[in-house]
Amino acid sequence: MSKRFLMISIVAVVIVTAALTAYYTYQPNAERILKFRAWMRDPASNPDWKLVTGSRCGSAPFNFPTDGFAGFLWGDSFGPTHTHQGIDIFAGTEAGVTRVISAYPGYLTRLPEWKSAVIVRVPSDPLNPGQQIWLYYTHMADRFGNSFISEEFPAGASEKPVDAGTFLGYQGDYSGDPNNPVG
Repeated sequence: MSKRFLMISIVAVVIVTAALTAYYTYQPNAERILKFRAWMRDPASNPDWKLVTGSRCGSAPFNFPTDGFAGFLWGDSFGPTHTHQGIDIFAGTEAGVTRVISAYPGYLTRLPEWKSAVIVRVPSDPLNPGQQIWLYYTHMADRFGNSFISEEFPAGASEKPVDAGTFLGYQGDYSGDPNNPVG
């Protein structure tokens, strides 16, 4: 076997392996991305995809915190080095229109530098009693960082008790880069 044939074979195996890895890494997201794009173009054309604020999925203890389509889920991959760490719900409305509520009772904190986010600490996860969890609500500002968070939770608020259903603010499209808004 010649060295040239061996090198071509190695390169071919590397390319096929990379292609298969990319396919199996990103393929599970492809259908959701297509649905997300369809939703953002015309939310009214797929009303059965819409989550409704305050409703629940079966016997789950958490309320849906806002209206819209769950576009991206925990663990979705956006590239070889970026895995999504949340659930993004898109209303398909302009920023600052769609309400966001607390999904579960807990203690709300908003760090002084947070323009678009609050976090609710739940001392005992109802699904894993005794384990503390945090519910993170973000993208609640416009693309320039003008906050849509309720005045009840000013920057610097700490451990403020909230009930399930408490109004937190409005959906926005803040990403930290005005040239690359969310959605």
